[in-house]
Amino acid sequence: MENIYLDHAATSPMHPEVIAEMTKVMSETFGNPSSVHYFGRQAAGKLEMAREIIGKSLGVKYHEIIFNGGGTEGDNTAILGTAFGRQAEGRHLITTQIEHPAVINTMKYLETKGFEVTYLPVDRKGNISLEDFEASLRPDTTLVSIMYGNNEIGNLMPIKEIGERLKEHPAYFHTDAVQAYGNQMIQPHELGIDFLSTSAHKINGPKGVGFLYKSDEVKLIPLLRGGEQEEKRRAGTENLAGICGMAKAVELLTEEKRKSHRQLYDQFTQKILAKLDDAKIDYQVNGDLRNKLPHVLNLRFTGIINDLLLMKLDLRGIAVSTGSACTAGTIDPSHVLEAMYGKNAPEVKESLRISFGYGNTMEQIDYFTEQLIASLQELTK
Repeated sequence: MENIYLDHAATSPMHPEVIAEMTKVMSETFGNPSSVHYFGRQAAGKLEMAREIIGKSLGVKYHEIIFNGGGTEGDNTAILGTAFGRQAEGRHLITTQIEHPAVINTMKYLETKGFEVTYLPVDRKGNISLEDFEASLRPDTTLVSIMYGNNEIGNLMPIKEIGERLKEHPAYFHTDAVQAYGNQMIQPHELGIDFLSTSAHKINGPKGVGFLYKSDEVKLIPLLRGGEQEEKRRAGTENLAGICGMAKAVELLTEEKRKSHRQLYDQFTQKILAKLDDAKIDYQVNGDLRNKLPHVLNLRFTGIINDLLLMKLDLRGIAVSTGSACTAGTIDPSHVLEAMYGKNAPEVKESLRISFGYGNTMEQIDYFTEQLIASLQELTK
């Protein structure tokens, strides 16, 4: 039995070239980038080369890239640094009800410190209203934090439109782009984005490393204090091997490959839905198929408890999920689906997330769909 991995939104397998690059750095470049001797300068050169590669991928200045431990740290740095750093100007923040827990829980923490947070609602397709956003914007709003693409349903948020509306407003604009970076062509300066956070392990890089883009136009209070690494913006000796691995993963993400991947993932989705239709399976798509990340597909199977279906598929060697890996294993239902359909709605307990990525083939999708249909038929007997 072949094991098939369809949970790339949780984490992605490392690319062989990434592993090779990290192995080489670990064996040949062990110096501390902050040291002034030869070994330190050698490490610092690798560090800055990685910063250049990543900055170029976003069309930003290289020193606007701050290396860190991943998306959660980036989200916390942007949100807490802005909230506490600008509280004299205002204590109102805006986000959405379907953000990643790294954003939602940070906002909830700020509420305990006297900040006011507006959580924009979404419709049954998972989209926010720009009218709601404009109505929630106030003179004392200091930060807007809205994800680029949702990690559970794949919906793309109206980042460009929000950036345009903030041109004449002093609020900083942060986006969690963990799921979107690598899938979408993102140019922060053109979109009006002040902060952008992401993680290497979502793009076939290593876990435990990522970066925060910070525009030169905004100020930031560091989350971590100590040494003077990262231009005093993030203390702590840099994870050089991880950063170089991340840079190699970014190098592999050419626009040609991005386009090819998007087309392939669209074909995967179309094939799955066509086969479900042919088998007369009762299902619905959660999210907006016209405006989404191509690698994430969230489906509800009417009357089928998702945990049971997940176990059935796992026994058949297929890995999918019921939602965010950061809340998996808990008894809490998907806050994204609750925001879309309401608490206790059947969609919340009858939905699976399928996410594609490096290594998946059409043959795997065919096998997965066959096993999915067989499992559903068994559970409805």
